[in-house]
Amino acid sequence: MKQYPWLKHYEDGVSHTLQPYPDITVLDVLADTLRQRPEHPLVVFQGREVSHREVEEHSNALAAALIANGVRKGDRVTCLFLNCPQSFIAFFAIWKAGAIVVPLNPLYTPFELEHSINDVGAEVAIIGSTYYQAVKSFQPRTKLRLVIVSDVETYARLPMKREGDSIQLEKGDMWWTDLIDNYRGSPRPGVKVNPSETALILFSGGTTGTPKGVMGSHHSIIITAMVHMTWFRSVISEWEDRVLVPLPLFHSFGVYVHFGSLLMCHAAQVLIQNPRDIKNVVDTIRDYKITGVSATPTTLIAILNYPGLKSDDLRSLRRVGSGAAPLMSETKRQFEKLISGPIVEGYGLTESGIIGASFPVKGKWKQGSVGIPPTDVVVRIVDIATGTKTLKQGEIGEIIIKAPQLMQGYWKRPEETAETLRDGWLYTGDIGYMDQDSFLFLTSRKKDLIKCGGFQVWPREIEEILMMHPAVAEVCVGGIPDPRQGEAVKAWVVPKDGLQATQEELQQFCREKLTGYKVPRFFEFRKDLPKTMVGKVLRRILQDEEKEKQEKMKEG
Repeated sequence: MKQYPWLKHYEDGVSHTLQPYPDITVLDVLADTLRQRPEHPLVVFQGREVSHREVEEHSNALAAALIANGVRKGDRVTCLFLNCPQSFIAFFAIWKAGAIVVPLNPLYTPFELEHSINDVGAEVAIIGSTYYQAVKSFQPRTKLRLVIVSDVETYARLPMKREGDSIQLEKGDMWWTDLIDNYRGSPRPGVKVNPSETALILFSGGTTGTPKGVMGSHHSIIITAMVHMTWFRSVISEWEDRVLVPLPLFHSFGVYVHFGSLLMCHAAQVLIQNPRDIKNVVDTIRDYKITGVSATPTTLIAILNYPGLKSDDLRSLRRVGSGAAPLMSETKRQFEKLISGPIVEGYGLTESGIIGASFPVKGKWKQGSVGIPPTDVVVRIVDIATGTKTLKQGEIGEIIIKAPQLMQGYWKRPEETAETLRDGWLYTGDIGYMDQDSFLFLTSRKKDLIKCGGFQVWPREIEEILMMHPAVAEVCVGGIPDPRQGEAVKAWVVPKDGLQATQEELQQFCREKLTGYKVPRFFEFRKDLPKTMVGKVLRRILQDEEKEKQEKMKEG
């Protein structure tokens, strides 16, 4: 990686500052690749390789079309796609036009989409044809004046059913392919894009759980990419890596990793649209000889439990990143038996550019930890009540982060921004502690703390224990209303296929490893757990379901 002289090996976990950071954007990284190997694949989708040159030409055409249709610097443009090449092309096009990308979850309800679009005041949406009718149903209640529509099969090699055949676009809306054809050959627009300007607005629950737009700069993507590449340098093969993309590209994890570090190391990115299709995930890893993947623990567990998995199916994997949810030690141990490198767990938030802590690739690993602060990231633990007192090693408090890639703030929410960003520190709302070696341990979030009969109980600790039981595939622990204790500990458990365990057995298992007040009083066995698109278990939904049950029992 001669063109990136700031790269250093990261085999011992010793932090080396990368500052000052190069004054560039992702568009500059794309231009650099085009000068070297324009035909190198950026994306592989449904059997077809889409080169950097094609992405450049099509994003130039789309950017010219956006500008011709009134998109100006600083405008917000929403994108609504499952993983497909259109996401890469649309993002680059929006940035080339000087606008801000607002990627939305295609699984949102129309109500949620309408709220998000109105929140950012978007006037243009670029969407998959599957979502056209949903968007049109609420468009009159928004500022949307233009909808650009694309079929998923546009960049696929294999014949696929055209979703758009049955769709007639309303007057004023436009087909993606028509715009690309009409503006083909357009040069990159002359709009100047500064690294300090806003590149993204990503919706996140933040520390309060209320969805809000997180603003990230162009430079934050570059900085995150530099830190990520430096950390993984010893297991990166420039130009040779083929990386699987199971993470949705509308999520911060997907955006920062796949538009940043993987673009910088010139990895061919193999897209799949449904990470829950485990057969396809395993087949793709084997058939494409995938060398790296970033996934949630939910996906890793599902792969381990896949009945068709063979011992050599995953052997090409040299690195696996895990994030967005806690990685249980047993999952790590079993998965690393099947691959050719380590699983590196990381911790971060949308507000921190997904970076907060990570395990050294070839360094020490500690069970229950999420690693150490990486390059140019400072982590402190402060008291929960005021957030002003720095706590000692081993003391539990709120995790705060200071780093150059932190968010710019919440979109049009100055009060919440001021509450979360204080004197350059990001107050995460996560609870944890640091040990004598600066390894960070998460115990829970503020809102997940269970107050049980005067004791404080952290769900993560109990979940780790229950995942050690051979019959448990997944688990979520939370507090539920209880007249005797205020809150009682409940565990929602998904058993492994073909295995069973009773409540009494699991309680006894917990008693052997946990103080009595931490042992769940209640268990519920389920076929699955409610999750977000990236695999985070929705603890609040389970708790709300429990409250509804209790209310109905009172009424009965």
